[in-house]
Amino acid sequence: MHPEIPYMREAIIFLVAAGLVVPLVRKFGISPVLGFLFVGLIIGPFGAGRFVDDSPLLDYIVFSDLDGVRRFAELGVIFLLFTIGLELSVAQLWSMRRLVFGLGAAQVIITAVVIGFIAFWFGNPVVAAAIFGLSLALSSTALVMQLLTESRRLSAPAGRSSFGILLFQDLAVVPILFFVGFVGASVEGSLAAAALLAILEAILVIVVIFFIGRIIIKPLLRFAGGTGSREVFMAAVILLVLVTAAITAQAGLSMALGAFLAGLLFAGTEYRHQIASDIEPFKGLLLGLFFISVGMSLDLLAVWEVAGWIALSVVGLLCIKALIIFTLARAFKLPTPVSAETSILMSQGGEFAFVIIAAALSFSLLDMEAAQFMLLVVIVTMFLTPLLAIVARRIGQRLQSNDLENQALIEADSTERPVIIGGYGRVGKMLAKLLDEQRVSYVAVDSDAELVAKERARGTPIFFGDASKADILEHLGIDRATAFATTMDAPEIAEHVIKTIHSSWPEVPIIARARDVDHALVLRNSGAQSAIPETMEASLELCEQLLTGIGFPDDVARTIVDDQRTWQLETIADQSKN
Repeated sequence: MHPEIPYMREAIIFLVAAGLVVPLVRKFGISPVLGFLFVGLIIGPFGAGRFVDDSPLLDYIVFSDLDGVRRFAELGVIFLLFTIGLELSVAQLWSMRRLVFGLGAAQVIITAVVIGFIAFWFGNPVVAAAIFGLSLALSSTALVMQLLTESRRLSAPAGRSSFGILLFQDLAVVPILFFVGFVGASVEGSLAAAALLAILEAILVIVVIFFIGRIIIKPLLRFAGGTGSREVFMAAVILLVLVTAAITAQAGLSMALGAFLAGLLFAGTEYRHQIASDIEPFKGLLLGLFFISVGMSLDLLAVWEVAGWIALSVVGLLCIKALIIFTLARAFKLPTPVSAETSILMSQGGEFAFVIIAAALSFSLLDMEAAQFMLLVVIVTMFLTPLLAIVARRIGQRLQSNDLENQALIEADSTERPVIIGGYGRVGKMLAKLLDEQRVSYVAVDSDAELVAKERARGTPIFFGDASKADILEHLGIDRATAFATTMDAPEIAEHVIKTIHSSWPEVPIIARARDVDHALVLRNSGAQSAIPETMEASLELCEQLLTGIGFPDDVARTIVDDQRTWQLETIADQSKN
């Protein structure tokens, strides 16, 4: 293409794939991830690239610079992790510590030991076997998270458990690469002391990022947003993301982890929804390029030459990782359907295997032939991941439908920490719809038997019972609930429910619907963390519509109303303390 514009031909090929191929595969109900993988397989150097000498015209549709594409495609993984962090918060992440540092750590260690032992049994040296075990213990963050996002299951129990494991795996890349560098360079000194120093440095970098980020992010975004230019605002966001990713990379951490930390910082600002909307197209296109690069890496001819061993190794890796993850998930008391879905979804190899094995090859720690074989196995398992996700979901659904005795436990899983909705009238249904759209687990309880039966038939996770009874609340899992929301009409019943929960489970946040300001004060004094008067919200909505109607910009009117809402809620909170 044009000699002064690098990668112009590759960009046009990619946009054709994104604009034509992906809509076509969506029409047939196929995952876009699988579509990009197949596109990469066709237009890569091991696909149509093999026939360029015979048909020169094919050179116009073939990606020739595979390494360059891979480096550029890494931005897709960076923005994926950023958007994931943007949808979380530090508090939510801390609530997942059992999954991340418990289940995730156990999975990496045990899987690495088992696979490393098998590699050693097949004749590999101890160091090579250890590197293979550590590499294959990791799964594909990009593939799994994108598939979960597409299916809107990131907040589902299996999505949260998968994310917890993946997050620890990303953290584990640091000591793994340190191990490879230490062994390859034959550095003198204590390996344990050096590893501890590297971990402490990583923790220090993360703390510094959070400390400085909390100070500068809001003022910088406010300044960029105050220019009135959407382009300037997005430039500031992308700058902050890439700078954070670069800082973590310089510290020996992955760039993806830095982007995730940046997302967590942005999640605490009032700009998170605007940022998520603006960044989505960039993330989607760059991730598509990443999946194409994975497809381009698959050499079908090389696979065919050792098809038998590749097939055995792929099946072996999938089965070993699935069995280990399933066993550990059950040991961590995850329900059987969740454990099964997570184990199958996470059984593939991951993109960090390329990084680790490449580093080991640079130090001559691995035999080239063995390393290439392992990379082929990883690529094939990654190629199979969209199909594994379908199988995992179906098996999880089948096990869940068969496990009627533990249905309540599955619906209010201890890992998921559901929201409990007390009362399923007009407001309760609205809350449930909102939570369902955001894939947040919830359980509702209502004393209207006819209503409960009707909603259960529709698949709503609702149970019959009196929410003011402590034993009913215990069965619903109030001790592990994220929050309790009471939406009841009767003021006396709502007050009684709040007092019951606050006295027995004071750590559970209670969000209450109130009729007016006076009722809100009563509920706050009874133990509700927040009590929202309906009359106040109606008035504020009217004010916002009035302001926009007389010419105020939408965002300005919304800010004014939000400030007024905050002031009124703070006034209610102050009055409840007096």
